[in-house]
Amino acid sequence: MPSIDYQLAEYSDLFMLLAAFTYTVALLAFAWDLAKSSKTLKAIDQKAAVQSAPKVMATAGAPSGPADSNRQWNTGEAVTADDAMGYTGARRNAARVAVALTALATLIHAAAVVARGLAAHRVPWGNMYEFCTTGALVVSVVFLLVLLRRDLRFLGTFVVGLVLIMMMAATIGFPTPVGHLIPALQSYWLIIHVSVAVIASALFTLTFAMSVLQLLQADREAKARAGAKERFAFLKIVPSAQSLENFSYRINAVAFVLWTFTLMAGAVWAEQAWGRYWGWDTKEVWTFVIWVVYAGYLHARATRGWTGTRAAWLSIVGYLCVVFNFTIVNVYFAGLHSYSGV
Repeated sequence: MPSIDYQLAEYSDLFMLLAAFTYTVALLAFAWDLAKSSKTLKAIDQKAAVQSAPKVMATAGAPSGPADSNRQWNTGEAVTADDAMGYTGARRNAARVAVALTALATLIHAAAVVARGLAAHRVPWGNMYEFCTTGALVVSVVFLLVLLRRDLRFLGTFVVGLVLIMMMAATIGFPTPVGHLIPALQSYWLIIHVSVAVIASALFTLTFAMSVLQLLQADREAKARAGAKERFAFLKIVPSAQSLENFSYRINAVAFVLWTFTLMAGAVWAEQAWGRYWGWDTKEVWTFVIWVVYAGYLHARATRGWTGTRAAWLSIVGYLCVVFNFTIVNVYFAGLHSYSGV
């Protein structure tokens, strides 16, 4: 068995730290973009309200004056971004910088993960530390790939924030020195099973962020229809709740297929490693629970008309099950999967 390259492992740790720092700067840039866009849109709305106020009050037979200049003139429809999520409107320099920094952080992050794998002479997802760091990398890569086709920069703060949380969880909660795999993990199924699970989890992370924004946008749209004062001005650069839901549904459908393969591949690997396809191990049960939740989500939305907030909450519950499976189950429940390095 090849010896561990501890020098390369130290470089991996340094790259990981540098990637985390770059992600943090990218997060601040995304947050600045939201704040700047909100301020700009608020100024435009106030100017439009002042210009339209005399006409509206004249039509209503009410006097106009400076005291009414700050009133909110609501048309009943909340202002949202392009539902097609295309790159339209003015160029947002802060968002462009944030995306560039995220791409740079992803490259450094990839170097850290690859260095870890080369140091151990194996794929770098044999324990919780490696799974979290590799999972965070895939989340970032998937986000950047989707950005090539859709303007999801409004998700940047949420997605990069989740990436940083995963990296902090790996570093603080699951620090694991580089080492060799135990015999049960020395199988090509580790590459197949875990890599597909990571990609599915990355897609679920995107839909989780979109579902949270969908709930906020739906509440804002309801307030606009009721003539109430809107909150969260940054949501004006976010597509409508219905558009977020539709796109989230399509991504969840793809992720569900991948998760189904994860479940099946895990059963095949279990038969090779332990001589049975299913043994009601805690990890196996929760992997199936996640499958059931997302199957219920897809079925309820497609055939039962569960749209809007109910669909968003189902998607959020599914992702919380994913988080529970990869944290609480791995740490606090004993089972055949306890060799994950925690």
